[in-house]
Amino acid sequence: MKKVIISPSILSADFANLERDIKLVENAGADWLHVDIMDGHFVPNITIGVPVVKSIKKITNLPLDVHLMIENPDKYIQPFAAAGADIITFHYEAANEKSFDIIKQIQSAGLKAGISIKPKTHPETIKDFLDIADMVLVMTVEPGFGGQKFMSNCADKIPYIRENSTENLIIQVDGGINADTAKICIEKGANSLVAGNYVYKSADINAAIQSLR
Repeated sequence: MKKVIISPSILSADFANLERDIKLVENAGADWLHVDIMDGHFVPNITIGVPVVKSIKKITNLPLDVHLMIENPDKYIQPFAAAGADIITFHYEAANEKSFDIIKQIQSAGLKAGISIKPKTHPETIKDFLDIADMVLVMTVEPGFGGQKFMSNCADKIPYIRENSTENLIIQVDGGINADTAKICIEKGANSLVAGNYVYKSADINAAIQSLR
């Protein structure tokens, strides 16, 4: 298997020292930077928006892995693309029949397109998109909060997605990722992992990132 892409989530960073904390994971060998966008509607919490993504782009060389946990994602693809996103992932549950058009919209902007499913959504629901999306994000917690416990039954979706997709599809997992759960996900076929607390609360960020591979 190719190298596992590690995408630390800045949701667990210190927002008063965001540049410092982004540089910490960049210097520790992170591959991408995971940026969670929450709107207070699709998920209960509100996080950051386009202006912050634009600012982050100026201070890091890491690809920005932007995860839209928002309603009406189609309205925000162009603004986030213009702000500097490199990957945009939206939720199938927020898009439904618009999913195909949103994937094409993201790719037309020159970005990688990801589609995400919540814990209660069966992967068969997105089967028609597996050949066109660049990435599928499997949530192993309910989206909207950091620090939740890994739901192992959600990881069981990974083999289905791997078996019904092209070998180039990136399968990313987000939620409760640590050295132990990372191993479970990788063995099932995942090749990208999002980790927040495990990385940022670690005494040795470099070692934490390497342990996920």
